[in-house]
Amino acid sequence: MNIGLTGGIATGKSSVSAWLSARGAKLIDADLIAREVMMPHHPVLAQVVQRFGADMLQADGTLDRKKLGEHIFTHPEERKSLEDITHPAIRELIQTRTVELEQQYPDTLVVADIPLLLEAKGVYTFDQIMVVYVPQSVQLQRLISRDGLTEEQAWKRINAQMDIEHKKKVADIVIDNSGTLEDTYTQLEQFWQSKGLS
Repeated sequence: MNIGLTGGIATGKSSVSAWLSARGAKLIDADLIAREVMMPHHPVLAQVVQRFGADMLQADGTLDRKKLGEHIFTHPEERKSLEDITHPAIRELIQTRTVELEQQYPDTLVVADIPLLLEAKGVYTFDQIMVVYVPQSVQLQRLISRDGLTEEQAWKRINAQMDIEHKKKVADIVIDNSGTLEDTYTQLEQFWQSKGLS
């Protein structure tokens, strides 16, 4: 069985993925795969360099993430070009690894942790979608205290993502992380038992 795990900024998705992983689930981390395709000699990095220029590389051949980030920030119209290069490769790797892990561990839950899973509008196929949820007011408070942002900065980051209430509506499984961690773990344990996972 597999699930796609997602949430919103500061909803506590990493706490949920850590719990699932500790319980024995096989975890696929989209952020790590996004880094993997930008490693030296990877064809995706070669395409990025071809599109954005060799000055996006550091002396050792690795991507200068800061420089590319600044370029995309100052030329927002270029973001789509970058996504057109990177996203298909990331999606393909996630789907391939999901299938491989399911075949290798048929009695184990495979979890693909994908921050923008629902924003990708149906390009992924998972048995179920789990959304880690907190109300926007909690997102705001946690983001301000976690990252030291102003309220305006925090709202900008929250509003850059799909509304958490919409994500909650389309989820197969909702983990409400607005209470204590113990409350969250209780919900996860109930989910785990309901799937007959050992």
